[in-house]
Amino acid sequence: MKFASFEINGASSWGLIDGNDAVDLGAALRDRFADLKSAIAADALTEAAKSAGKAARHPLAKITWLPVIPNPDKILCIGLNYENHRKETGRDEVANPTVFGRFANSQTGHLSSIVRPKVSTDLDYEGELALVIGKPGRYISRKDAWGYIAGYACYNEGSVRDYQRHTHQFTPGKNFPNTGAFGPWLVTPDEAGDLGPLRLQTRLNGEVVQDTTISQMIFDIPRQIEYCSAFTRLEPGDVIVTGTPGGVGSRRTPPLWMKAGDVVEVEIDRIGLLRNNVADEA
Repeated sequence: MKFASFEINGASSWGLIDGNDAVDLGAALRDRFADLKSAIAADALTEAAKSAGKAARHPLAKITWLPVIPNPDKILCIGLNYENHRKETGRDEVANPTVFGRFANSQTGHLSSIVRPKVSTDLDYEGELALVIGKPGRYISRKDAWGYIAGYACYNEGSVRDYQRHTHQFTPGKNFPNTGAFGPWLVTPDEAGDLGPLRLQTRLNGEVVQDTTISQMIFDIPRQIEYCSAFTRLEPGDVIVTGTPGGVGSRRTPPLWMKAGDVVEVEIDRIGLLRNNVADEA
């Protein structure tokens, strides 16, 4: 199944994506679930989907896509998690995942603009697989980790590179408003299937700039969940963005930055296609 957060007629809602329609479960189940995150926290996605027959349906062309989880408690990003990306950055091998955070207001939805801030021109793409946590947990073991996942989505972890490199930490360059695209929807694990062979591809104006399979991660998903849950309690709706492969614009000669008017796509087999244009900050 596929679930999404969206606006319809100016009101925020969420629902089931069924073919070319968005089924408005948010309106149908307003008394029970305020948003997609609350339905995930109640372990009620399957139950909610059973209400689709009595919910309003809207053509996808009529909705405004929101980030899959607009209001996560935490967004944890895994850096340098593909070998070809580690090598292109010149970073040393490490024994544990590199983790940094994003803020919820740094996100934007499918078909919305990724915004290049007026203080920089060094806006880079990073196509990634994101996972959404389905239930709370601390000190989650690798063998149990898969049971904590509500689903998967595409993510473009847009990075303002000069701000990222002001010091040794990443936070400023990763948190400009509307730079992290998340969508279009959440795909449940039963539909996603085995992730390893899935192809992740990023395209800028139709040109393939990143191309890999999920199996090429250095730290696999169970290891990421194990590590993150050791230092923080993971909550339903939390997002782990699992890393980007090689081919980022900052490591090309000359650098390839996203600019106003560009169209950037992140596509992952069986997960979806996330498309955004790029616009300059007003």
